[in-house]
Amino acid sequence: MAVAQDIARSQERPAQGFWTIARRDSLAGFLFIAPQLIGIIIFVLIPLGLVFWYSLHEWNVLANTFTYTGAQNYRMLVEDGNLREVLVATAIFSAGLVVFNLSLALLLAVLLNQKLAGIAIFRTLFFSPVVVSLVAWTIVWGFLLQKNGGINGMLLMIGIEGPNWLREETTAMISVIVVQVFKNVGLNMILFLAALQGVPKELYEAARIDGAPVFKQFRRITLPLISPTILLTSIITIVGSLQVFAQIAVLTQGGPGLSTTVLVYYLYQQAFQFHFFGYGSTLSILLFLIVAVLTFAQWQMRKRIVFYES
Repeated sequence: MAVAQDIARSQERPAQGFWTIARRDSLAGFLFIAPQLIGIIIFVLIPLGLVFWYSLHEWNVLANTFTYTGAQNYRMLVEDGNLREVLVATAIFSAGLVVFNLSLALLLAVLLNQKLAGIAIFRTLFFSPVVVSLVAWTIVWGFLLQKNGGINGMLLMIGIEGPNWLREETTAMISVIVVQVFKNVGLNMILFLAALQGVPKELYEAARIDGAPVFKQFRRITLPLISPTILLTSIITIVGSLQVFAQIAVLTQGGPGLSTTVLVYYLYQQAFQFHFFGYGSTLSILLFLIVAVLTFAQWQMRKRIVFYES
């Protein structure tokens, strides 16, 4: 009888204090995400807020002045005659990089998705540029693409006089795109290869029994089932293409003219060469908005282009 009364009293007693099981679990979860959350606050949100604050000012480092100008820097975006050319160059670079990178990466992944002796060696060779220093890779390609460099030397062997790849408007942008494609195509190739190896082999066997040709199998089976990876690689590649700086700085310095001056390099020029830190911050906000809008648009398109097994 006494035991029953103790049990009844314990059931009637409400849970008190902070250290209940639910709150303890919530605290544990918060502690696990705290490092990442703190990192986002310190390295993303605070810098973004400071950049926006700087964009509302004219900061002259040499004169040590910091003057509030309101929306003047944003009006300069509309009045800047060079910005249109810069945005066009950025769009050309981004579009060319995405198309060539994803197409070549998918082609290599299909070719390397074979059970052949030594196939791992070729996978390693195509992936190896990804781990090479970006600056070292770009410097080597800069020597190869010079007027008297290795590329033109090989062309002369077959009787063709090559152009000055990095100093002519018709070839400078193409050269920069090719250098960047060869540098990073291995990463997307590995992602596509992993996706291809996850496609059930039974689907191909059923398609072969039904007499479906190889191209139709690729279009009806492979592409739909790797569409999530296609979306992922396209987002990564587009965002990466909008952040390219080192290749432009080493190879062309934005020239000839403004033909290879992409938005990040133009931002660098305004802020750190011409010391227009306020306008440079405004260009940073513009870049952030472009990346955010493109990423959001791609994410919304997933409903139409991504195939889900469920």
